[in-house]
Amino acid sequence: MSRLLTAAFAATMLQSAGVALAQDAYPNRPITIIVPAAAGGPSDTVARLVAQSMSSTLGQQVLVENQGGAGGSLGSGAAARAEADGYTLLLYHVGVATFAALYPDLPYQPIDAFDSVGLITEVPLTMVARQDLPANDIDQLLTALREDGDTMTFGTAGVGSVSDLCGMLLSNALDTEMVVVPYPGTGPAMTDLLGGQIDLMCDQTTNTAGNIETGAIKGFAVTTRERVPLFPDLPTVAESGIDNFEITAWHALWAPKGTPEDVRQKLSEALVTALHDETVIDRFAQLGTVPVADGQATPDALDTLFRSEVERWTQLIGQFTAPTAQ
Repeated sequence: MSRLLTAAFAATMLQSAGVALAQDAYPNRPITIIVPAAAGGPSDTVARLVAQSMSSTLGQQVLVENQGGAGGSLGSGAAARAEADGYTLLLYHVGVATFAALYPDLPYQPIDAFDSVGLITEVPLTMVARQDLPANDIDQLLTALREDGDTMTFGTAGVGSVSDLCGMLLSNALDTEMVVVPYPGTGPAMTDLLGGQIDLMCDQTTNTAGNIETGAIKGFAVTTRERVPLFPDLPTVAESGIDNFEITAWHALWAPKGTPEDVRQKLSEALVTALHDETVIDRFAQLGTVPVADGQATPDALDTLFRSEVERWTQLIGQFTAPTAQ
């Protein structure tokens, strides 16, 4: 009888241990991706596509929570302060690489506050203008900017936004100033461009494709190294003679610093799976972009890119007067 009781007790203990291990396995509850921008924008669109696929892979719901403000630095700060357990993540674009230069008093430094999970996509930007702007091609536009740039209005989605960075690159390349008009997002800026209230802007293909195709705005060039399949007739800015003019709205996924390595690798694997999801691929194509290659959707690859982008934008922003936080 004693042996039977001992065996039964041992079996019970093993079963309990198995249950405990199963309960502790990551993930065992929903995961939240913080997007530090308004719902409906490019980052939000990318996040929701990726989250849906990752939910299926991880077996837990992956939720998207929008926390905008201060160019994305507020929502990113919330992610940085979250517990490093893999249940709160950050998804945003190249703007994260500008926070240290734009907001020197931030209570965190992005390069030290996050662990990389992986790059997601590099969304091209298009240089666009109001429909009745006299210039008809990129060469004419650049000539007009060189001659009368200080009278032309350039809309941005606010301090540190991708459109703002594109404007800085343009001003620096042409050695000219423009009248920068900051908006609380790309939506309001595009509304005013459509209404002819501003002259031009840089914006992601996710926002410009439909309006270019209908002729509601003029498309002049793309800011990538090569032409974009969605707009085969639009030249690159570099084709107009401006060397090294390249910017994309790359989007990436991070976790708070100190996230366990096995958790981070599991998230990275789920991200790679999402980037092979046909729904994600098809939707990205409609937005003028593609998922990155598997080798880029890794923690190490994102670490390398992130550090180089922080250095690049810190140097460029340092050439301009520090803007006031929005």
